[in-house]
Parts: sequence; structure tokens; C-alpha cells
Amino acid sequence: MTDVVRKDVMARLGNGDYSCEREFTLAMFSGKWKLVILCHLNEHHSYRFNGLRNLLPTITHKVLTNQLRELEADGLITRKVFEEKQLHVEYSITPLGRSLIPIVEAMGAWGRQRLAAMQLNPTFNVNDAEA
Repeated sequence: MTDVVRKDVMARLGNGDYSCEREFTLAMFSGKWKLVILCHLNEHHSYRFNGLRNLLPTITHKVLTNQLRELEADGLITRKVFEEKQLHVEYSITPLGRSLIPIVEAMGAWGRQRLAAMQLNPTFNVNDAEA
């Protein structure tokens, strides 16, 4: 399934029912895995599909495929096919995607501060790249 928030914002933007720039920005990386995918690609430059899947142990093949397609459609990542002996595909972050990283880092800092204020020390269930 495609990301509902992204789909809704893009439809409303197309219909002229536009709320604000912040909503549009959030829609670019809304979705359970997009932030983590962007952080990993920013940190390590490129990954193959299975490499990303190994970093996200609970993601399904279908969901990862959809998240990557949406990130690519929004110009945040690129998909490059290598036609060698064995065909393979690599995903990389684009300069546009990289321009979101300071926003992601600010969100991470806010989250760390909020968790500390709440005196929580959660254990996260993904191999999150340090943004």
C-alpha cells in the first residue's frame, strides 16, 4: 500500500487544496521506513535491496519496494541498474534527499530531548543509522 499521508497531500496539492509547506515536507518522508532508509543511504551512500532489507528486519519485501518507489518518485533517491554478469540494483540518496538530512537530524535531537525529559530509554527495533 502506498503511504496514505503522502498520497493525500499530493492529491490535495494537485487540487489546489494546499495547507502549508511543512505538511508537504513531512509528506516527503512520511511512512514507517522512509526516514531510516534515507539515513542509511546518507550514511553509506548506496545499498542493494537485500542490504536495506537486512537493516530493517521486520519490513516486508512489498513494503520496502513501495517505500523505495515513493522515495524515487519524489526524487529523494535514485535506483541504478547494473547490467553485469549478474544484474543488480543499487539505491542511492540524491542531493535533494540529502537536503532533508538536517531536518531529520533536528527531529532526532528533539526526540532524544523529549525521551530524556520523559525519563524513557527505549530500545529501538531497527538498525537505525546515526543521522
